[in-house]
Amino acid sequence: MPEVKTYESKVWRVNVRTQTLNLGPVPETWERLGGRGLIARILLDEVPPECEPLGPRNKLLFCPGLLVGHMLSSCDRISVGGKSPLTGGVKESNAGGTTGMQLTLLGIKALIIEDQPTKPGWWVLHLSTQGARFDPANDVVGLGVYDAAAKLIEKYGEKVAIALIGPGGEMKLQVAGIQNLDKDKVPSRIAGRGGLGAVMGSKGLKAIVIDASGGQKPAIQDPEAFKEAQKAFTKALTEHPQTHTYHDYGTAAMVQMCQTFGSLPTRNFSSGQFEHADTLSGEYLRDTILQRGGVSKPNHPCMPGCAIQCSNVYGSEDGQQVLVSPIEYETIGLMGSNLGIGSLDVVAKLNRAVNDLGLDTIDIGAALGVAAEAGLMEWGDGERALELIDEIRRNTPLGRILGNGAAMAGKVLGIERVPVSKNQAMAAYEPRAIKGTGVTYATSPQGADHTAGLTIRDKINHLDPKGQVELSRAKQISMAGYDALGACIFAGFGFAAAPAGTIARLLNARYGWNVPDDILQALGKETLTLEREFNRRAGFTAKDDRLPEWMTREALPPHNAVFDVPSEELDKLFEW
Repeated sequence: MPEVKTYESKVWRVNVRTQTLNLGPVPETWERLGGRGLIARILLDEVPPECEPLGPRNKLLFCPGLLVGHMLSSCDRISVGGKSPLTGGVKESNAGGTTGMQLTLLGIKALIIEDQPTKPGWWVLHLSTQGARFDPANDVVGLGVYDAAAKLIEKYGEKVAIALIGPGGEMKLQVAGIQNLDKDKVPSRIAGRGGLGAVMGSKGLKAIVIDASGGQKPAIQDPEAFKEAQKAFTKALTEHPQTHTYHDYGTAAMVQMCQTFGSLPTRNFSSGQFEHADTLSGEYLRDTILQRGGVSKPNHPCMPGCAIQCSNVYGSEDGQQVLVSPIEYETIGLMGSNLGIGSLDVVAKLNRAVNDLGLDTIDIGAALGVAAEAGLMEWGDGERALELIDEIRRNTPLGRILGNGAAMAGKVLGIERVPVSKNQAMAAYEPRAIKGTGVTYATSPQGADHTAGLTIRDKINHLDPKGQVELSRAKQISMAGYDALGACIFAGFGFAAAPAGTIARLLNARYGWNVPDDILQALGKETLTLEREFNRRAGFTAKDDRLPEWMTREALPPHNAVFDVPSEELDKLFEW
């Protein structure tokens, strides 16, 4: 294996069939892309759009964003990508934790995992300044991510970053994700959407261990200018009122907001309000955490150096045991109100069980809602929900149905009310009540994903179909840009409030470029254009940019809203 002697940004190609590493220069067309944008470019350049997602021609990509590597608050995320086994199209899923930073310290612009093993077996891919090696994974195969991560840390040391799959990825379930360690070495940061854990499983990899000891931070071409722009961003971020809201209440702050708008998914998206929303809210969550004390923490960073700290640690009643970290709004919405469950303790148990399997809590929560609709569990029955999750762990036929997500569950169980777009489950914002987000769910190349363009905080009439396409367009462009930077969705508060051109100044100082002030929009548009082209070549058409038909005719209480944004407007979203 080639040794990495000095910091120089390179493309690392690992072939899992031959177990070899090749280091190569960064192609010119890749240089000014990162994260989600770079994933789209590599997929178009190197992955046949019609390929089998779990076959040898698909590639698993790890791409840090353009601003990763400098402890810029909320900007050290890792983007993971490939062709999705769930949607059949382009897929990027990003996560916090330490993976992005450690890859960057090794000078990895893009980690490209290629081909497929021809012999059975599971491996740990170890990356360091010495190159790459494959270690047998016999001692961690079959383990959940919590036990597996503990064993890997014991073996490889406390300072490594780890990206790993759970049993769900080993089973190649279509909603399997890839877990990453947080600053406390807990494998809680999941690149959860679209089944990339199944792609990793198809490559025979249980885990990727990144040891950046001896690595270097990437050089900054103009340190003084970078420091000045960083200071302006950090000041704007820490002073923004939304930063304080998320610091105090986490993403669970959205429970009461969605309840007010009638957009809180309840009992398989049959209503937009839940009678027990108060006991799922961010306020109730914070009070519970503070009352329990001990290991519980109301705020916690998902990445080292984050000023927002919107995460949390949810402990047991006696404060002695961590039930789960974190408990987030998306999980509360899909595994709480969506299942008729009003207890955070029950949601935490469901959350941890699905995390340990390495599965997407959004899609599994939606699948359980479909199962309840089909009579396989009663609304509010947390014990039965845990039993169904155990079916997944035991790899039973029913478990495989649920473990492949809501779309599969609906097809097999004969349920029409399935909240998916491009086969991917919707996050916890009802699109009939928040119609701009519904436009995003319908048209995003990624499938239903709130992080692709959430519109709930915009001061508009969310029930009025007019203007929603324009709003979604602006949000999708910005979010694709942030994903290319490696920035958290909440970093956008700081960048929006910072002096104009702050992002351009950061990039110019970091790389010695001369990009214009509108670089965020330029990155976003390029990313979306590349993603749309990949999907077009994979066979997607305008009919794929739609919400399920039942949402256009089934009225959602309490506002009796349907999704009525005209199809001809949806088809014009990407005309810019």
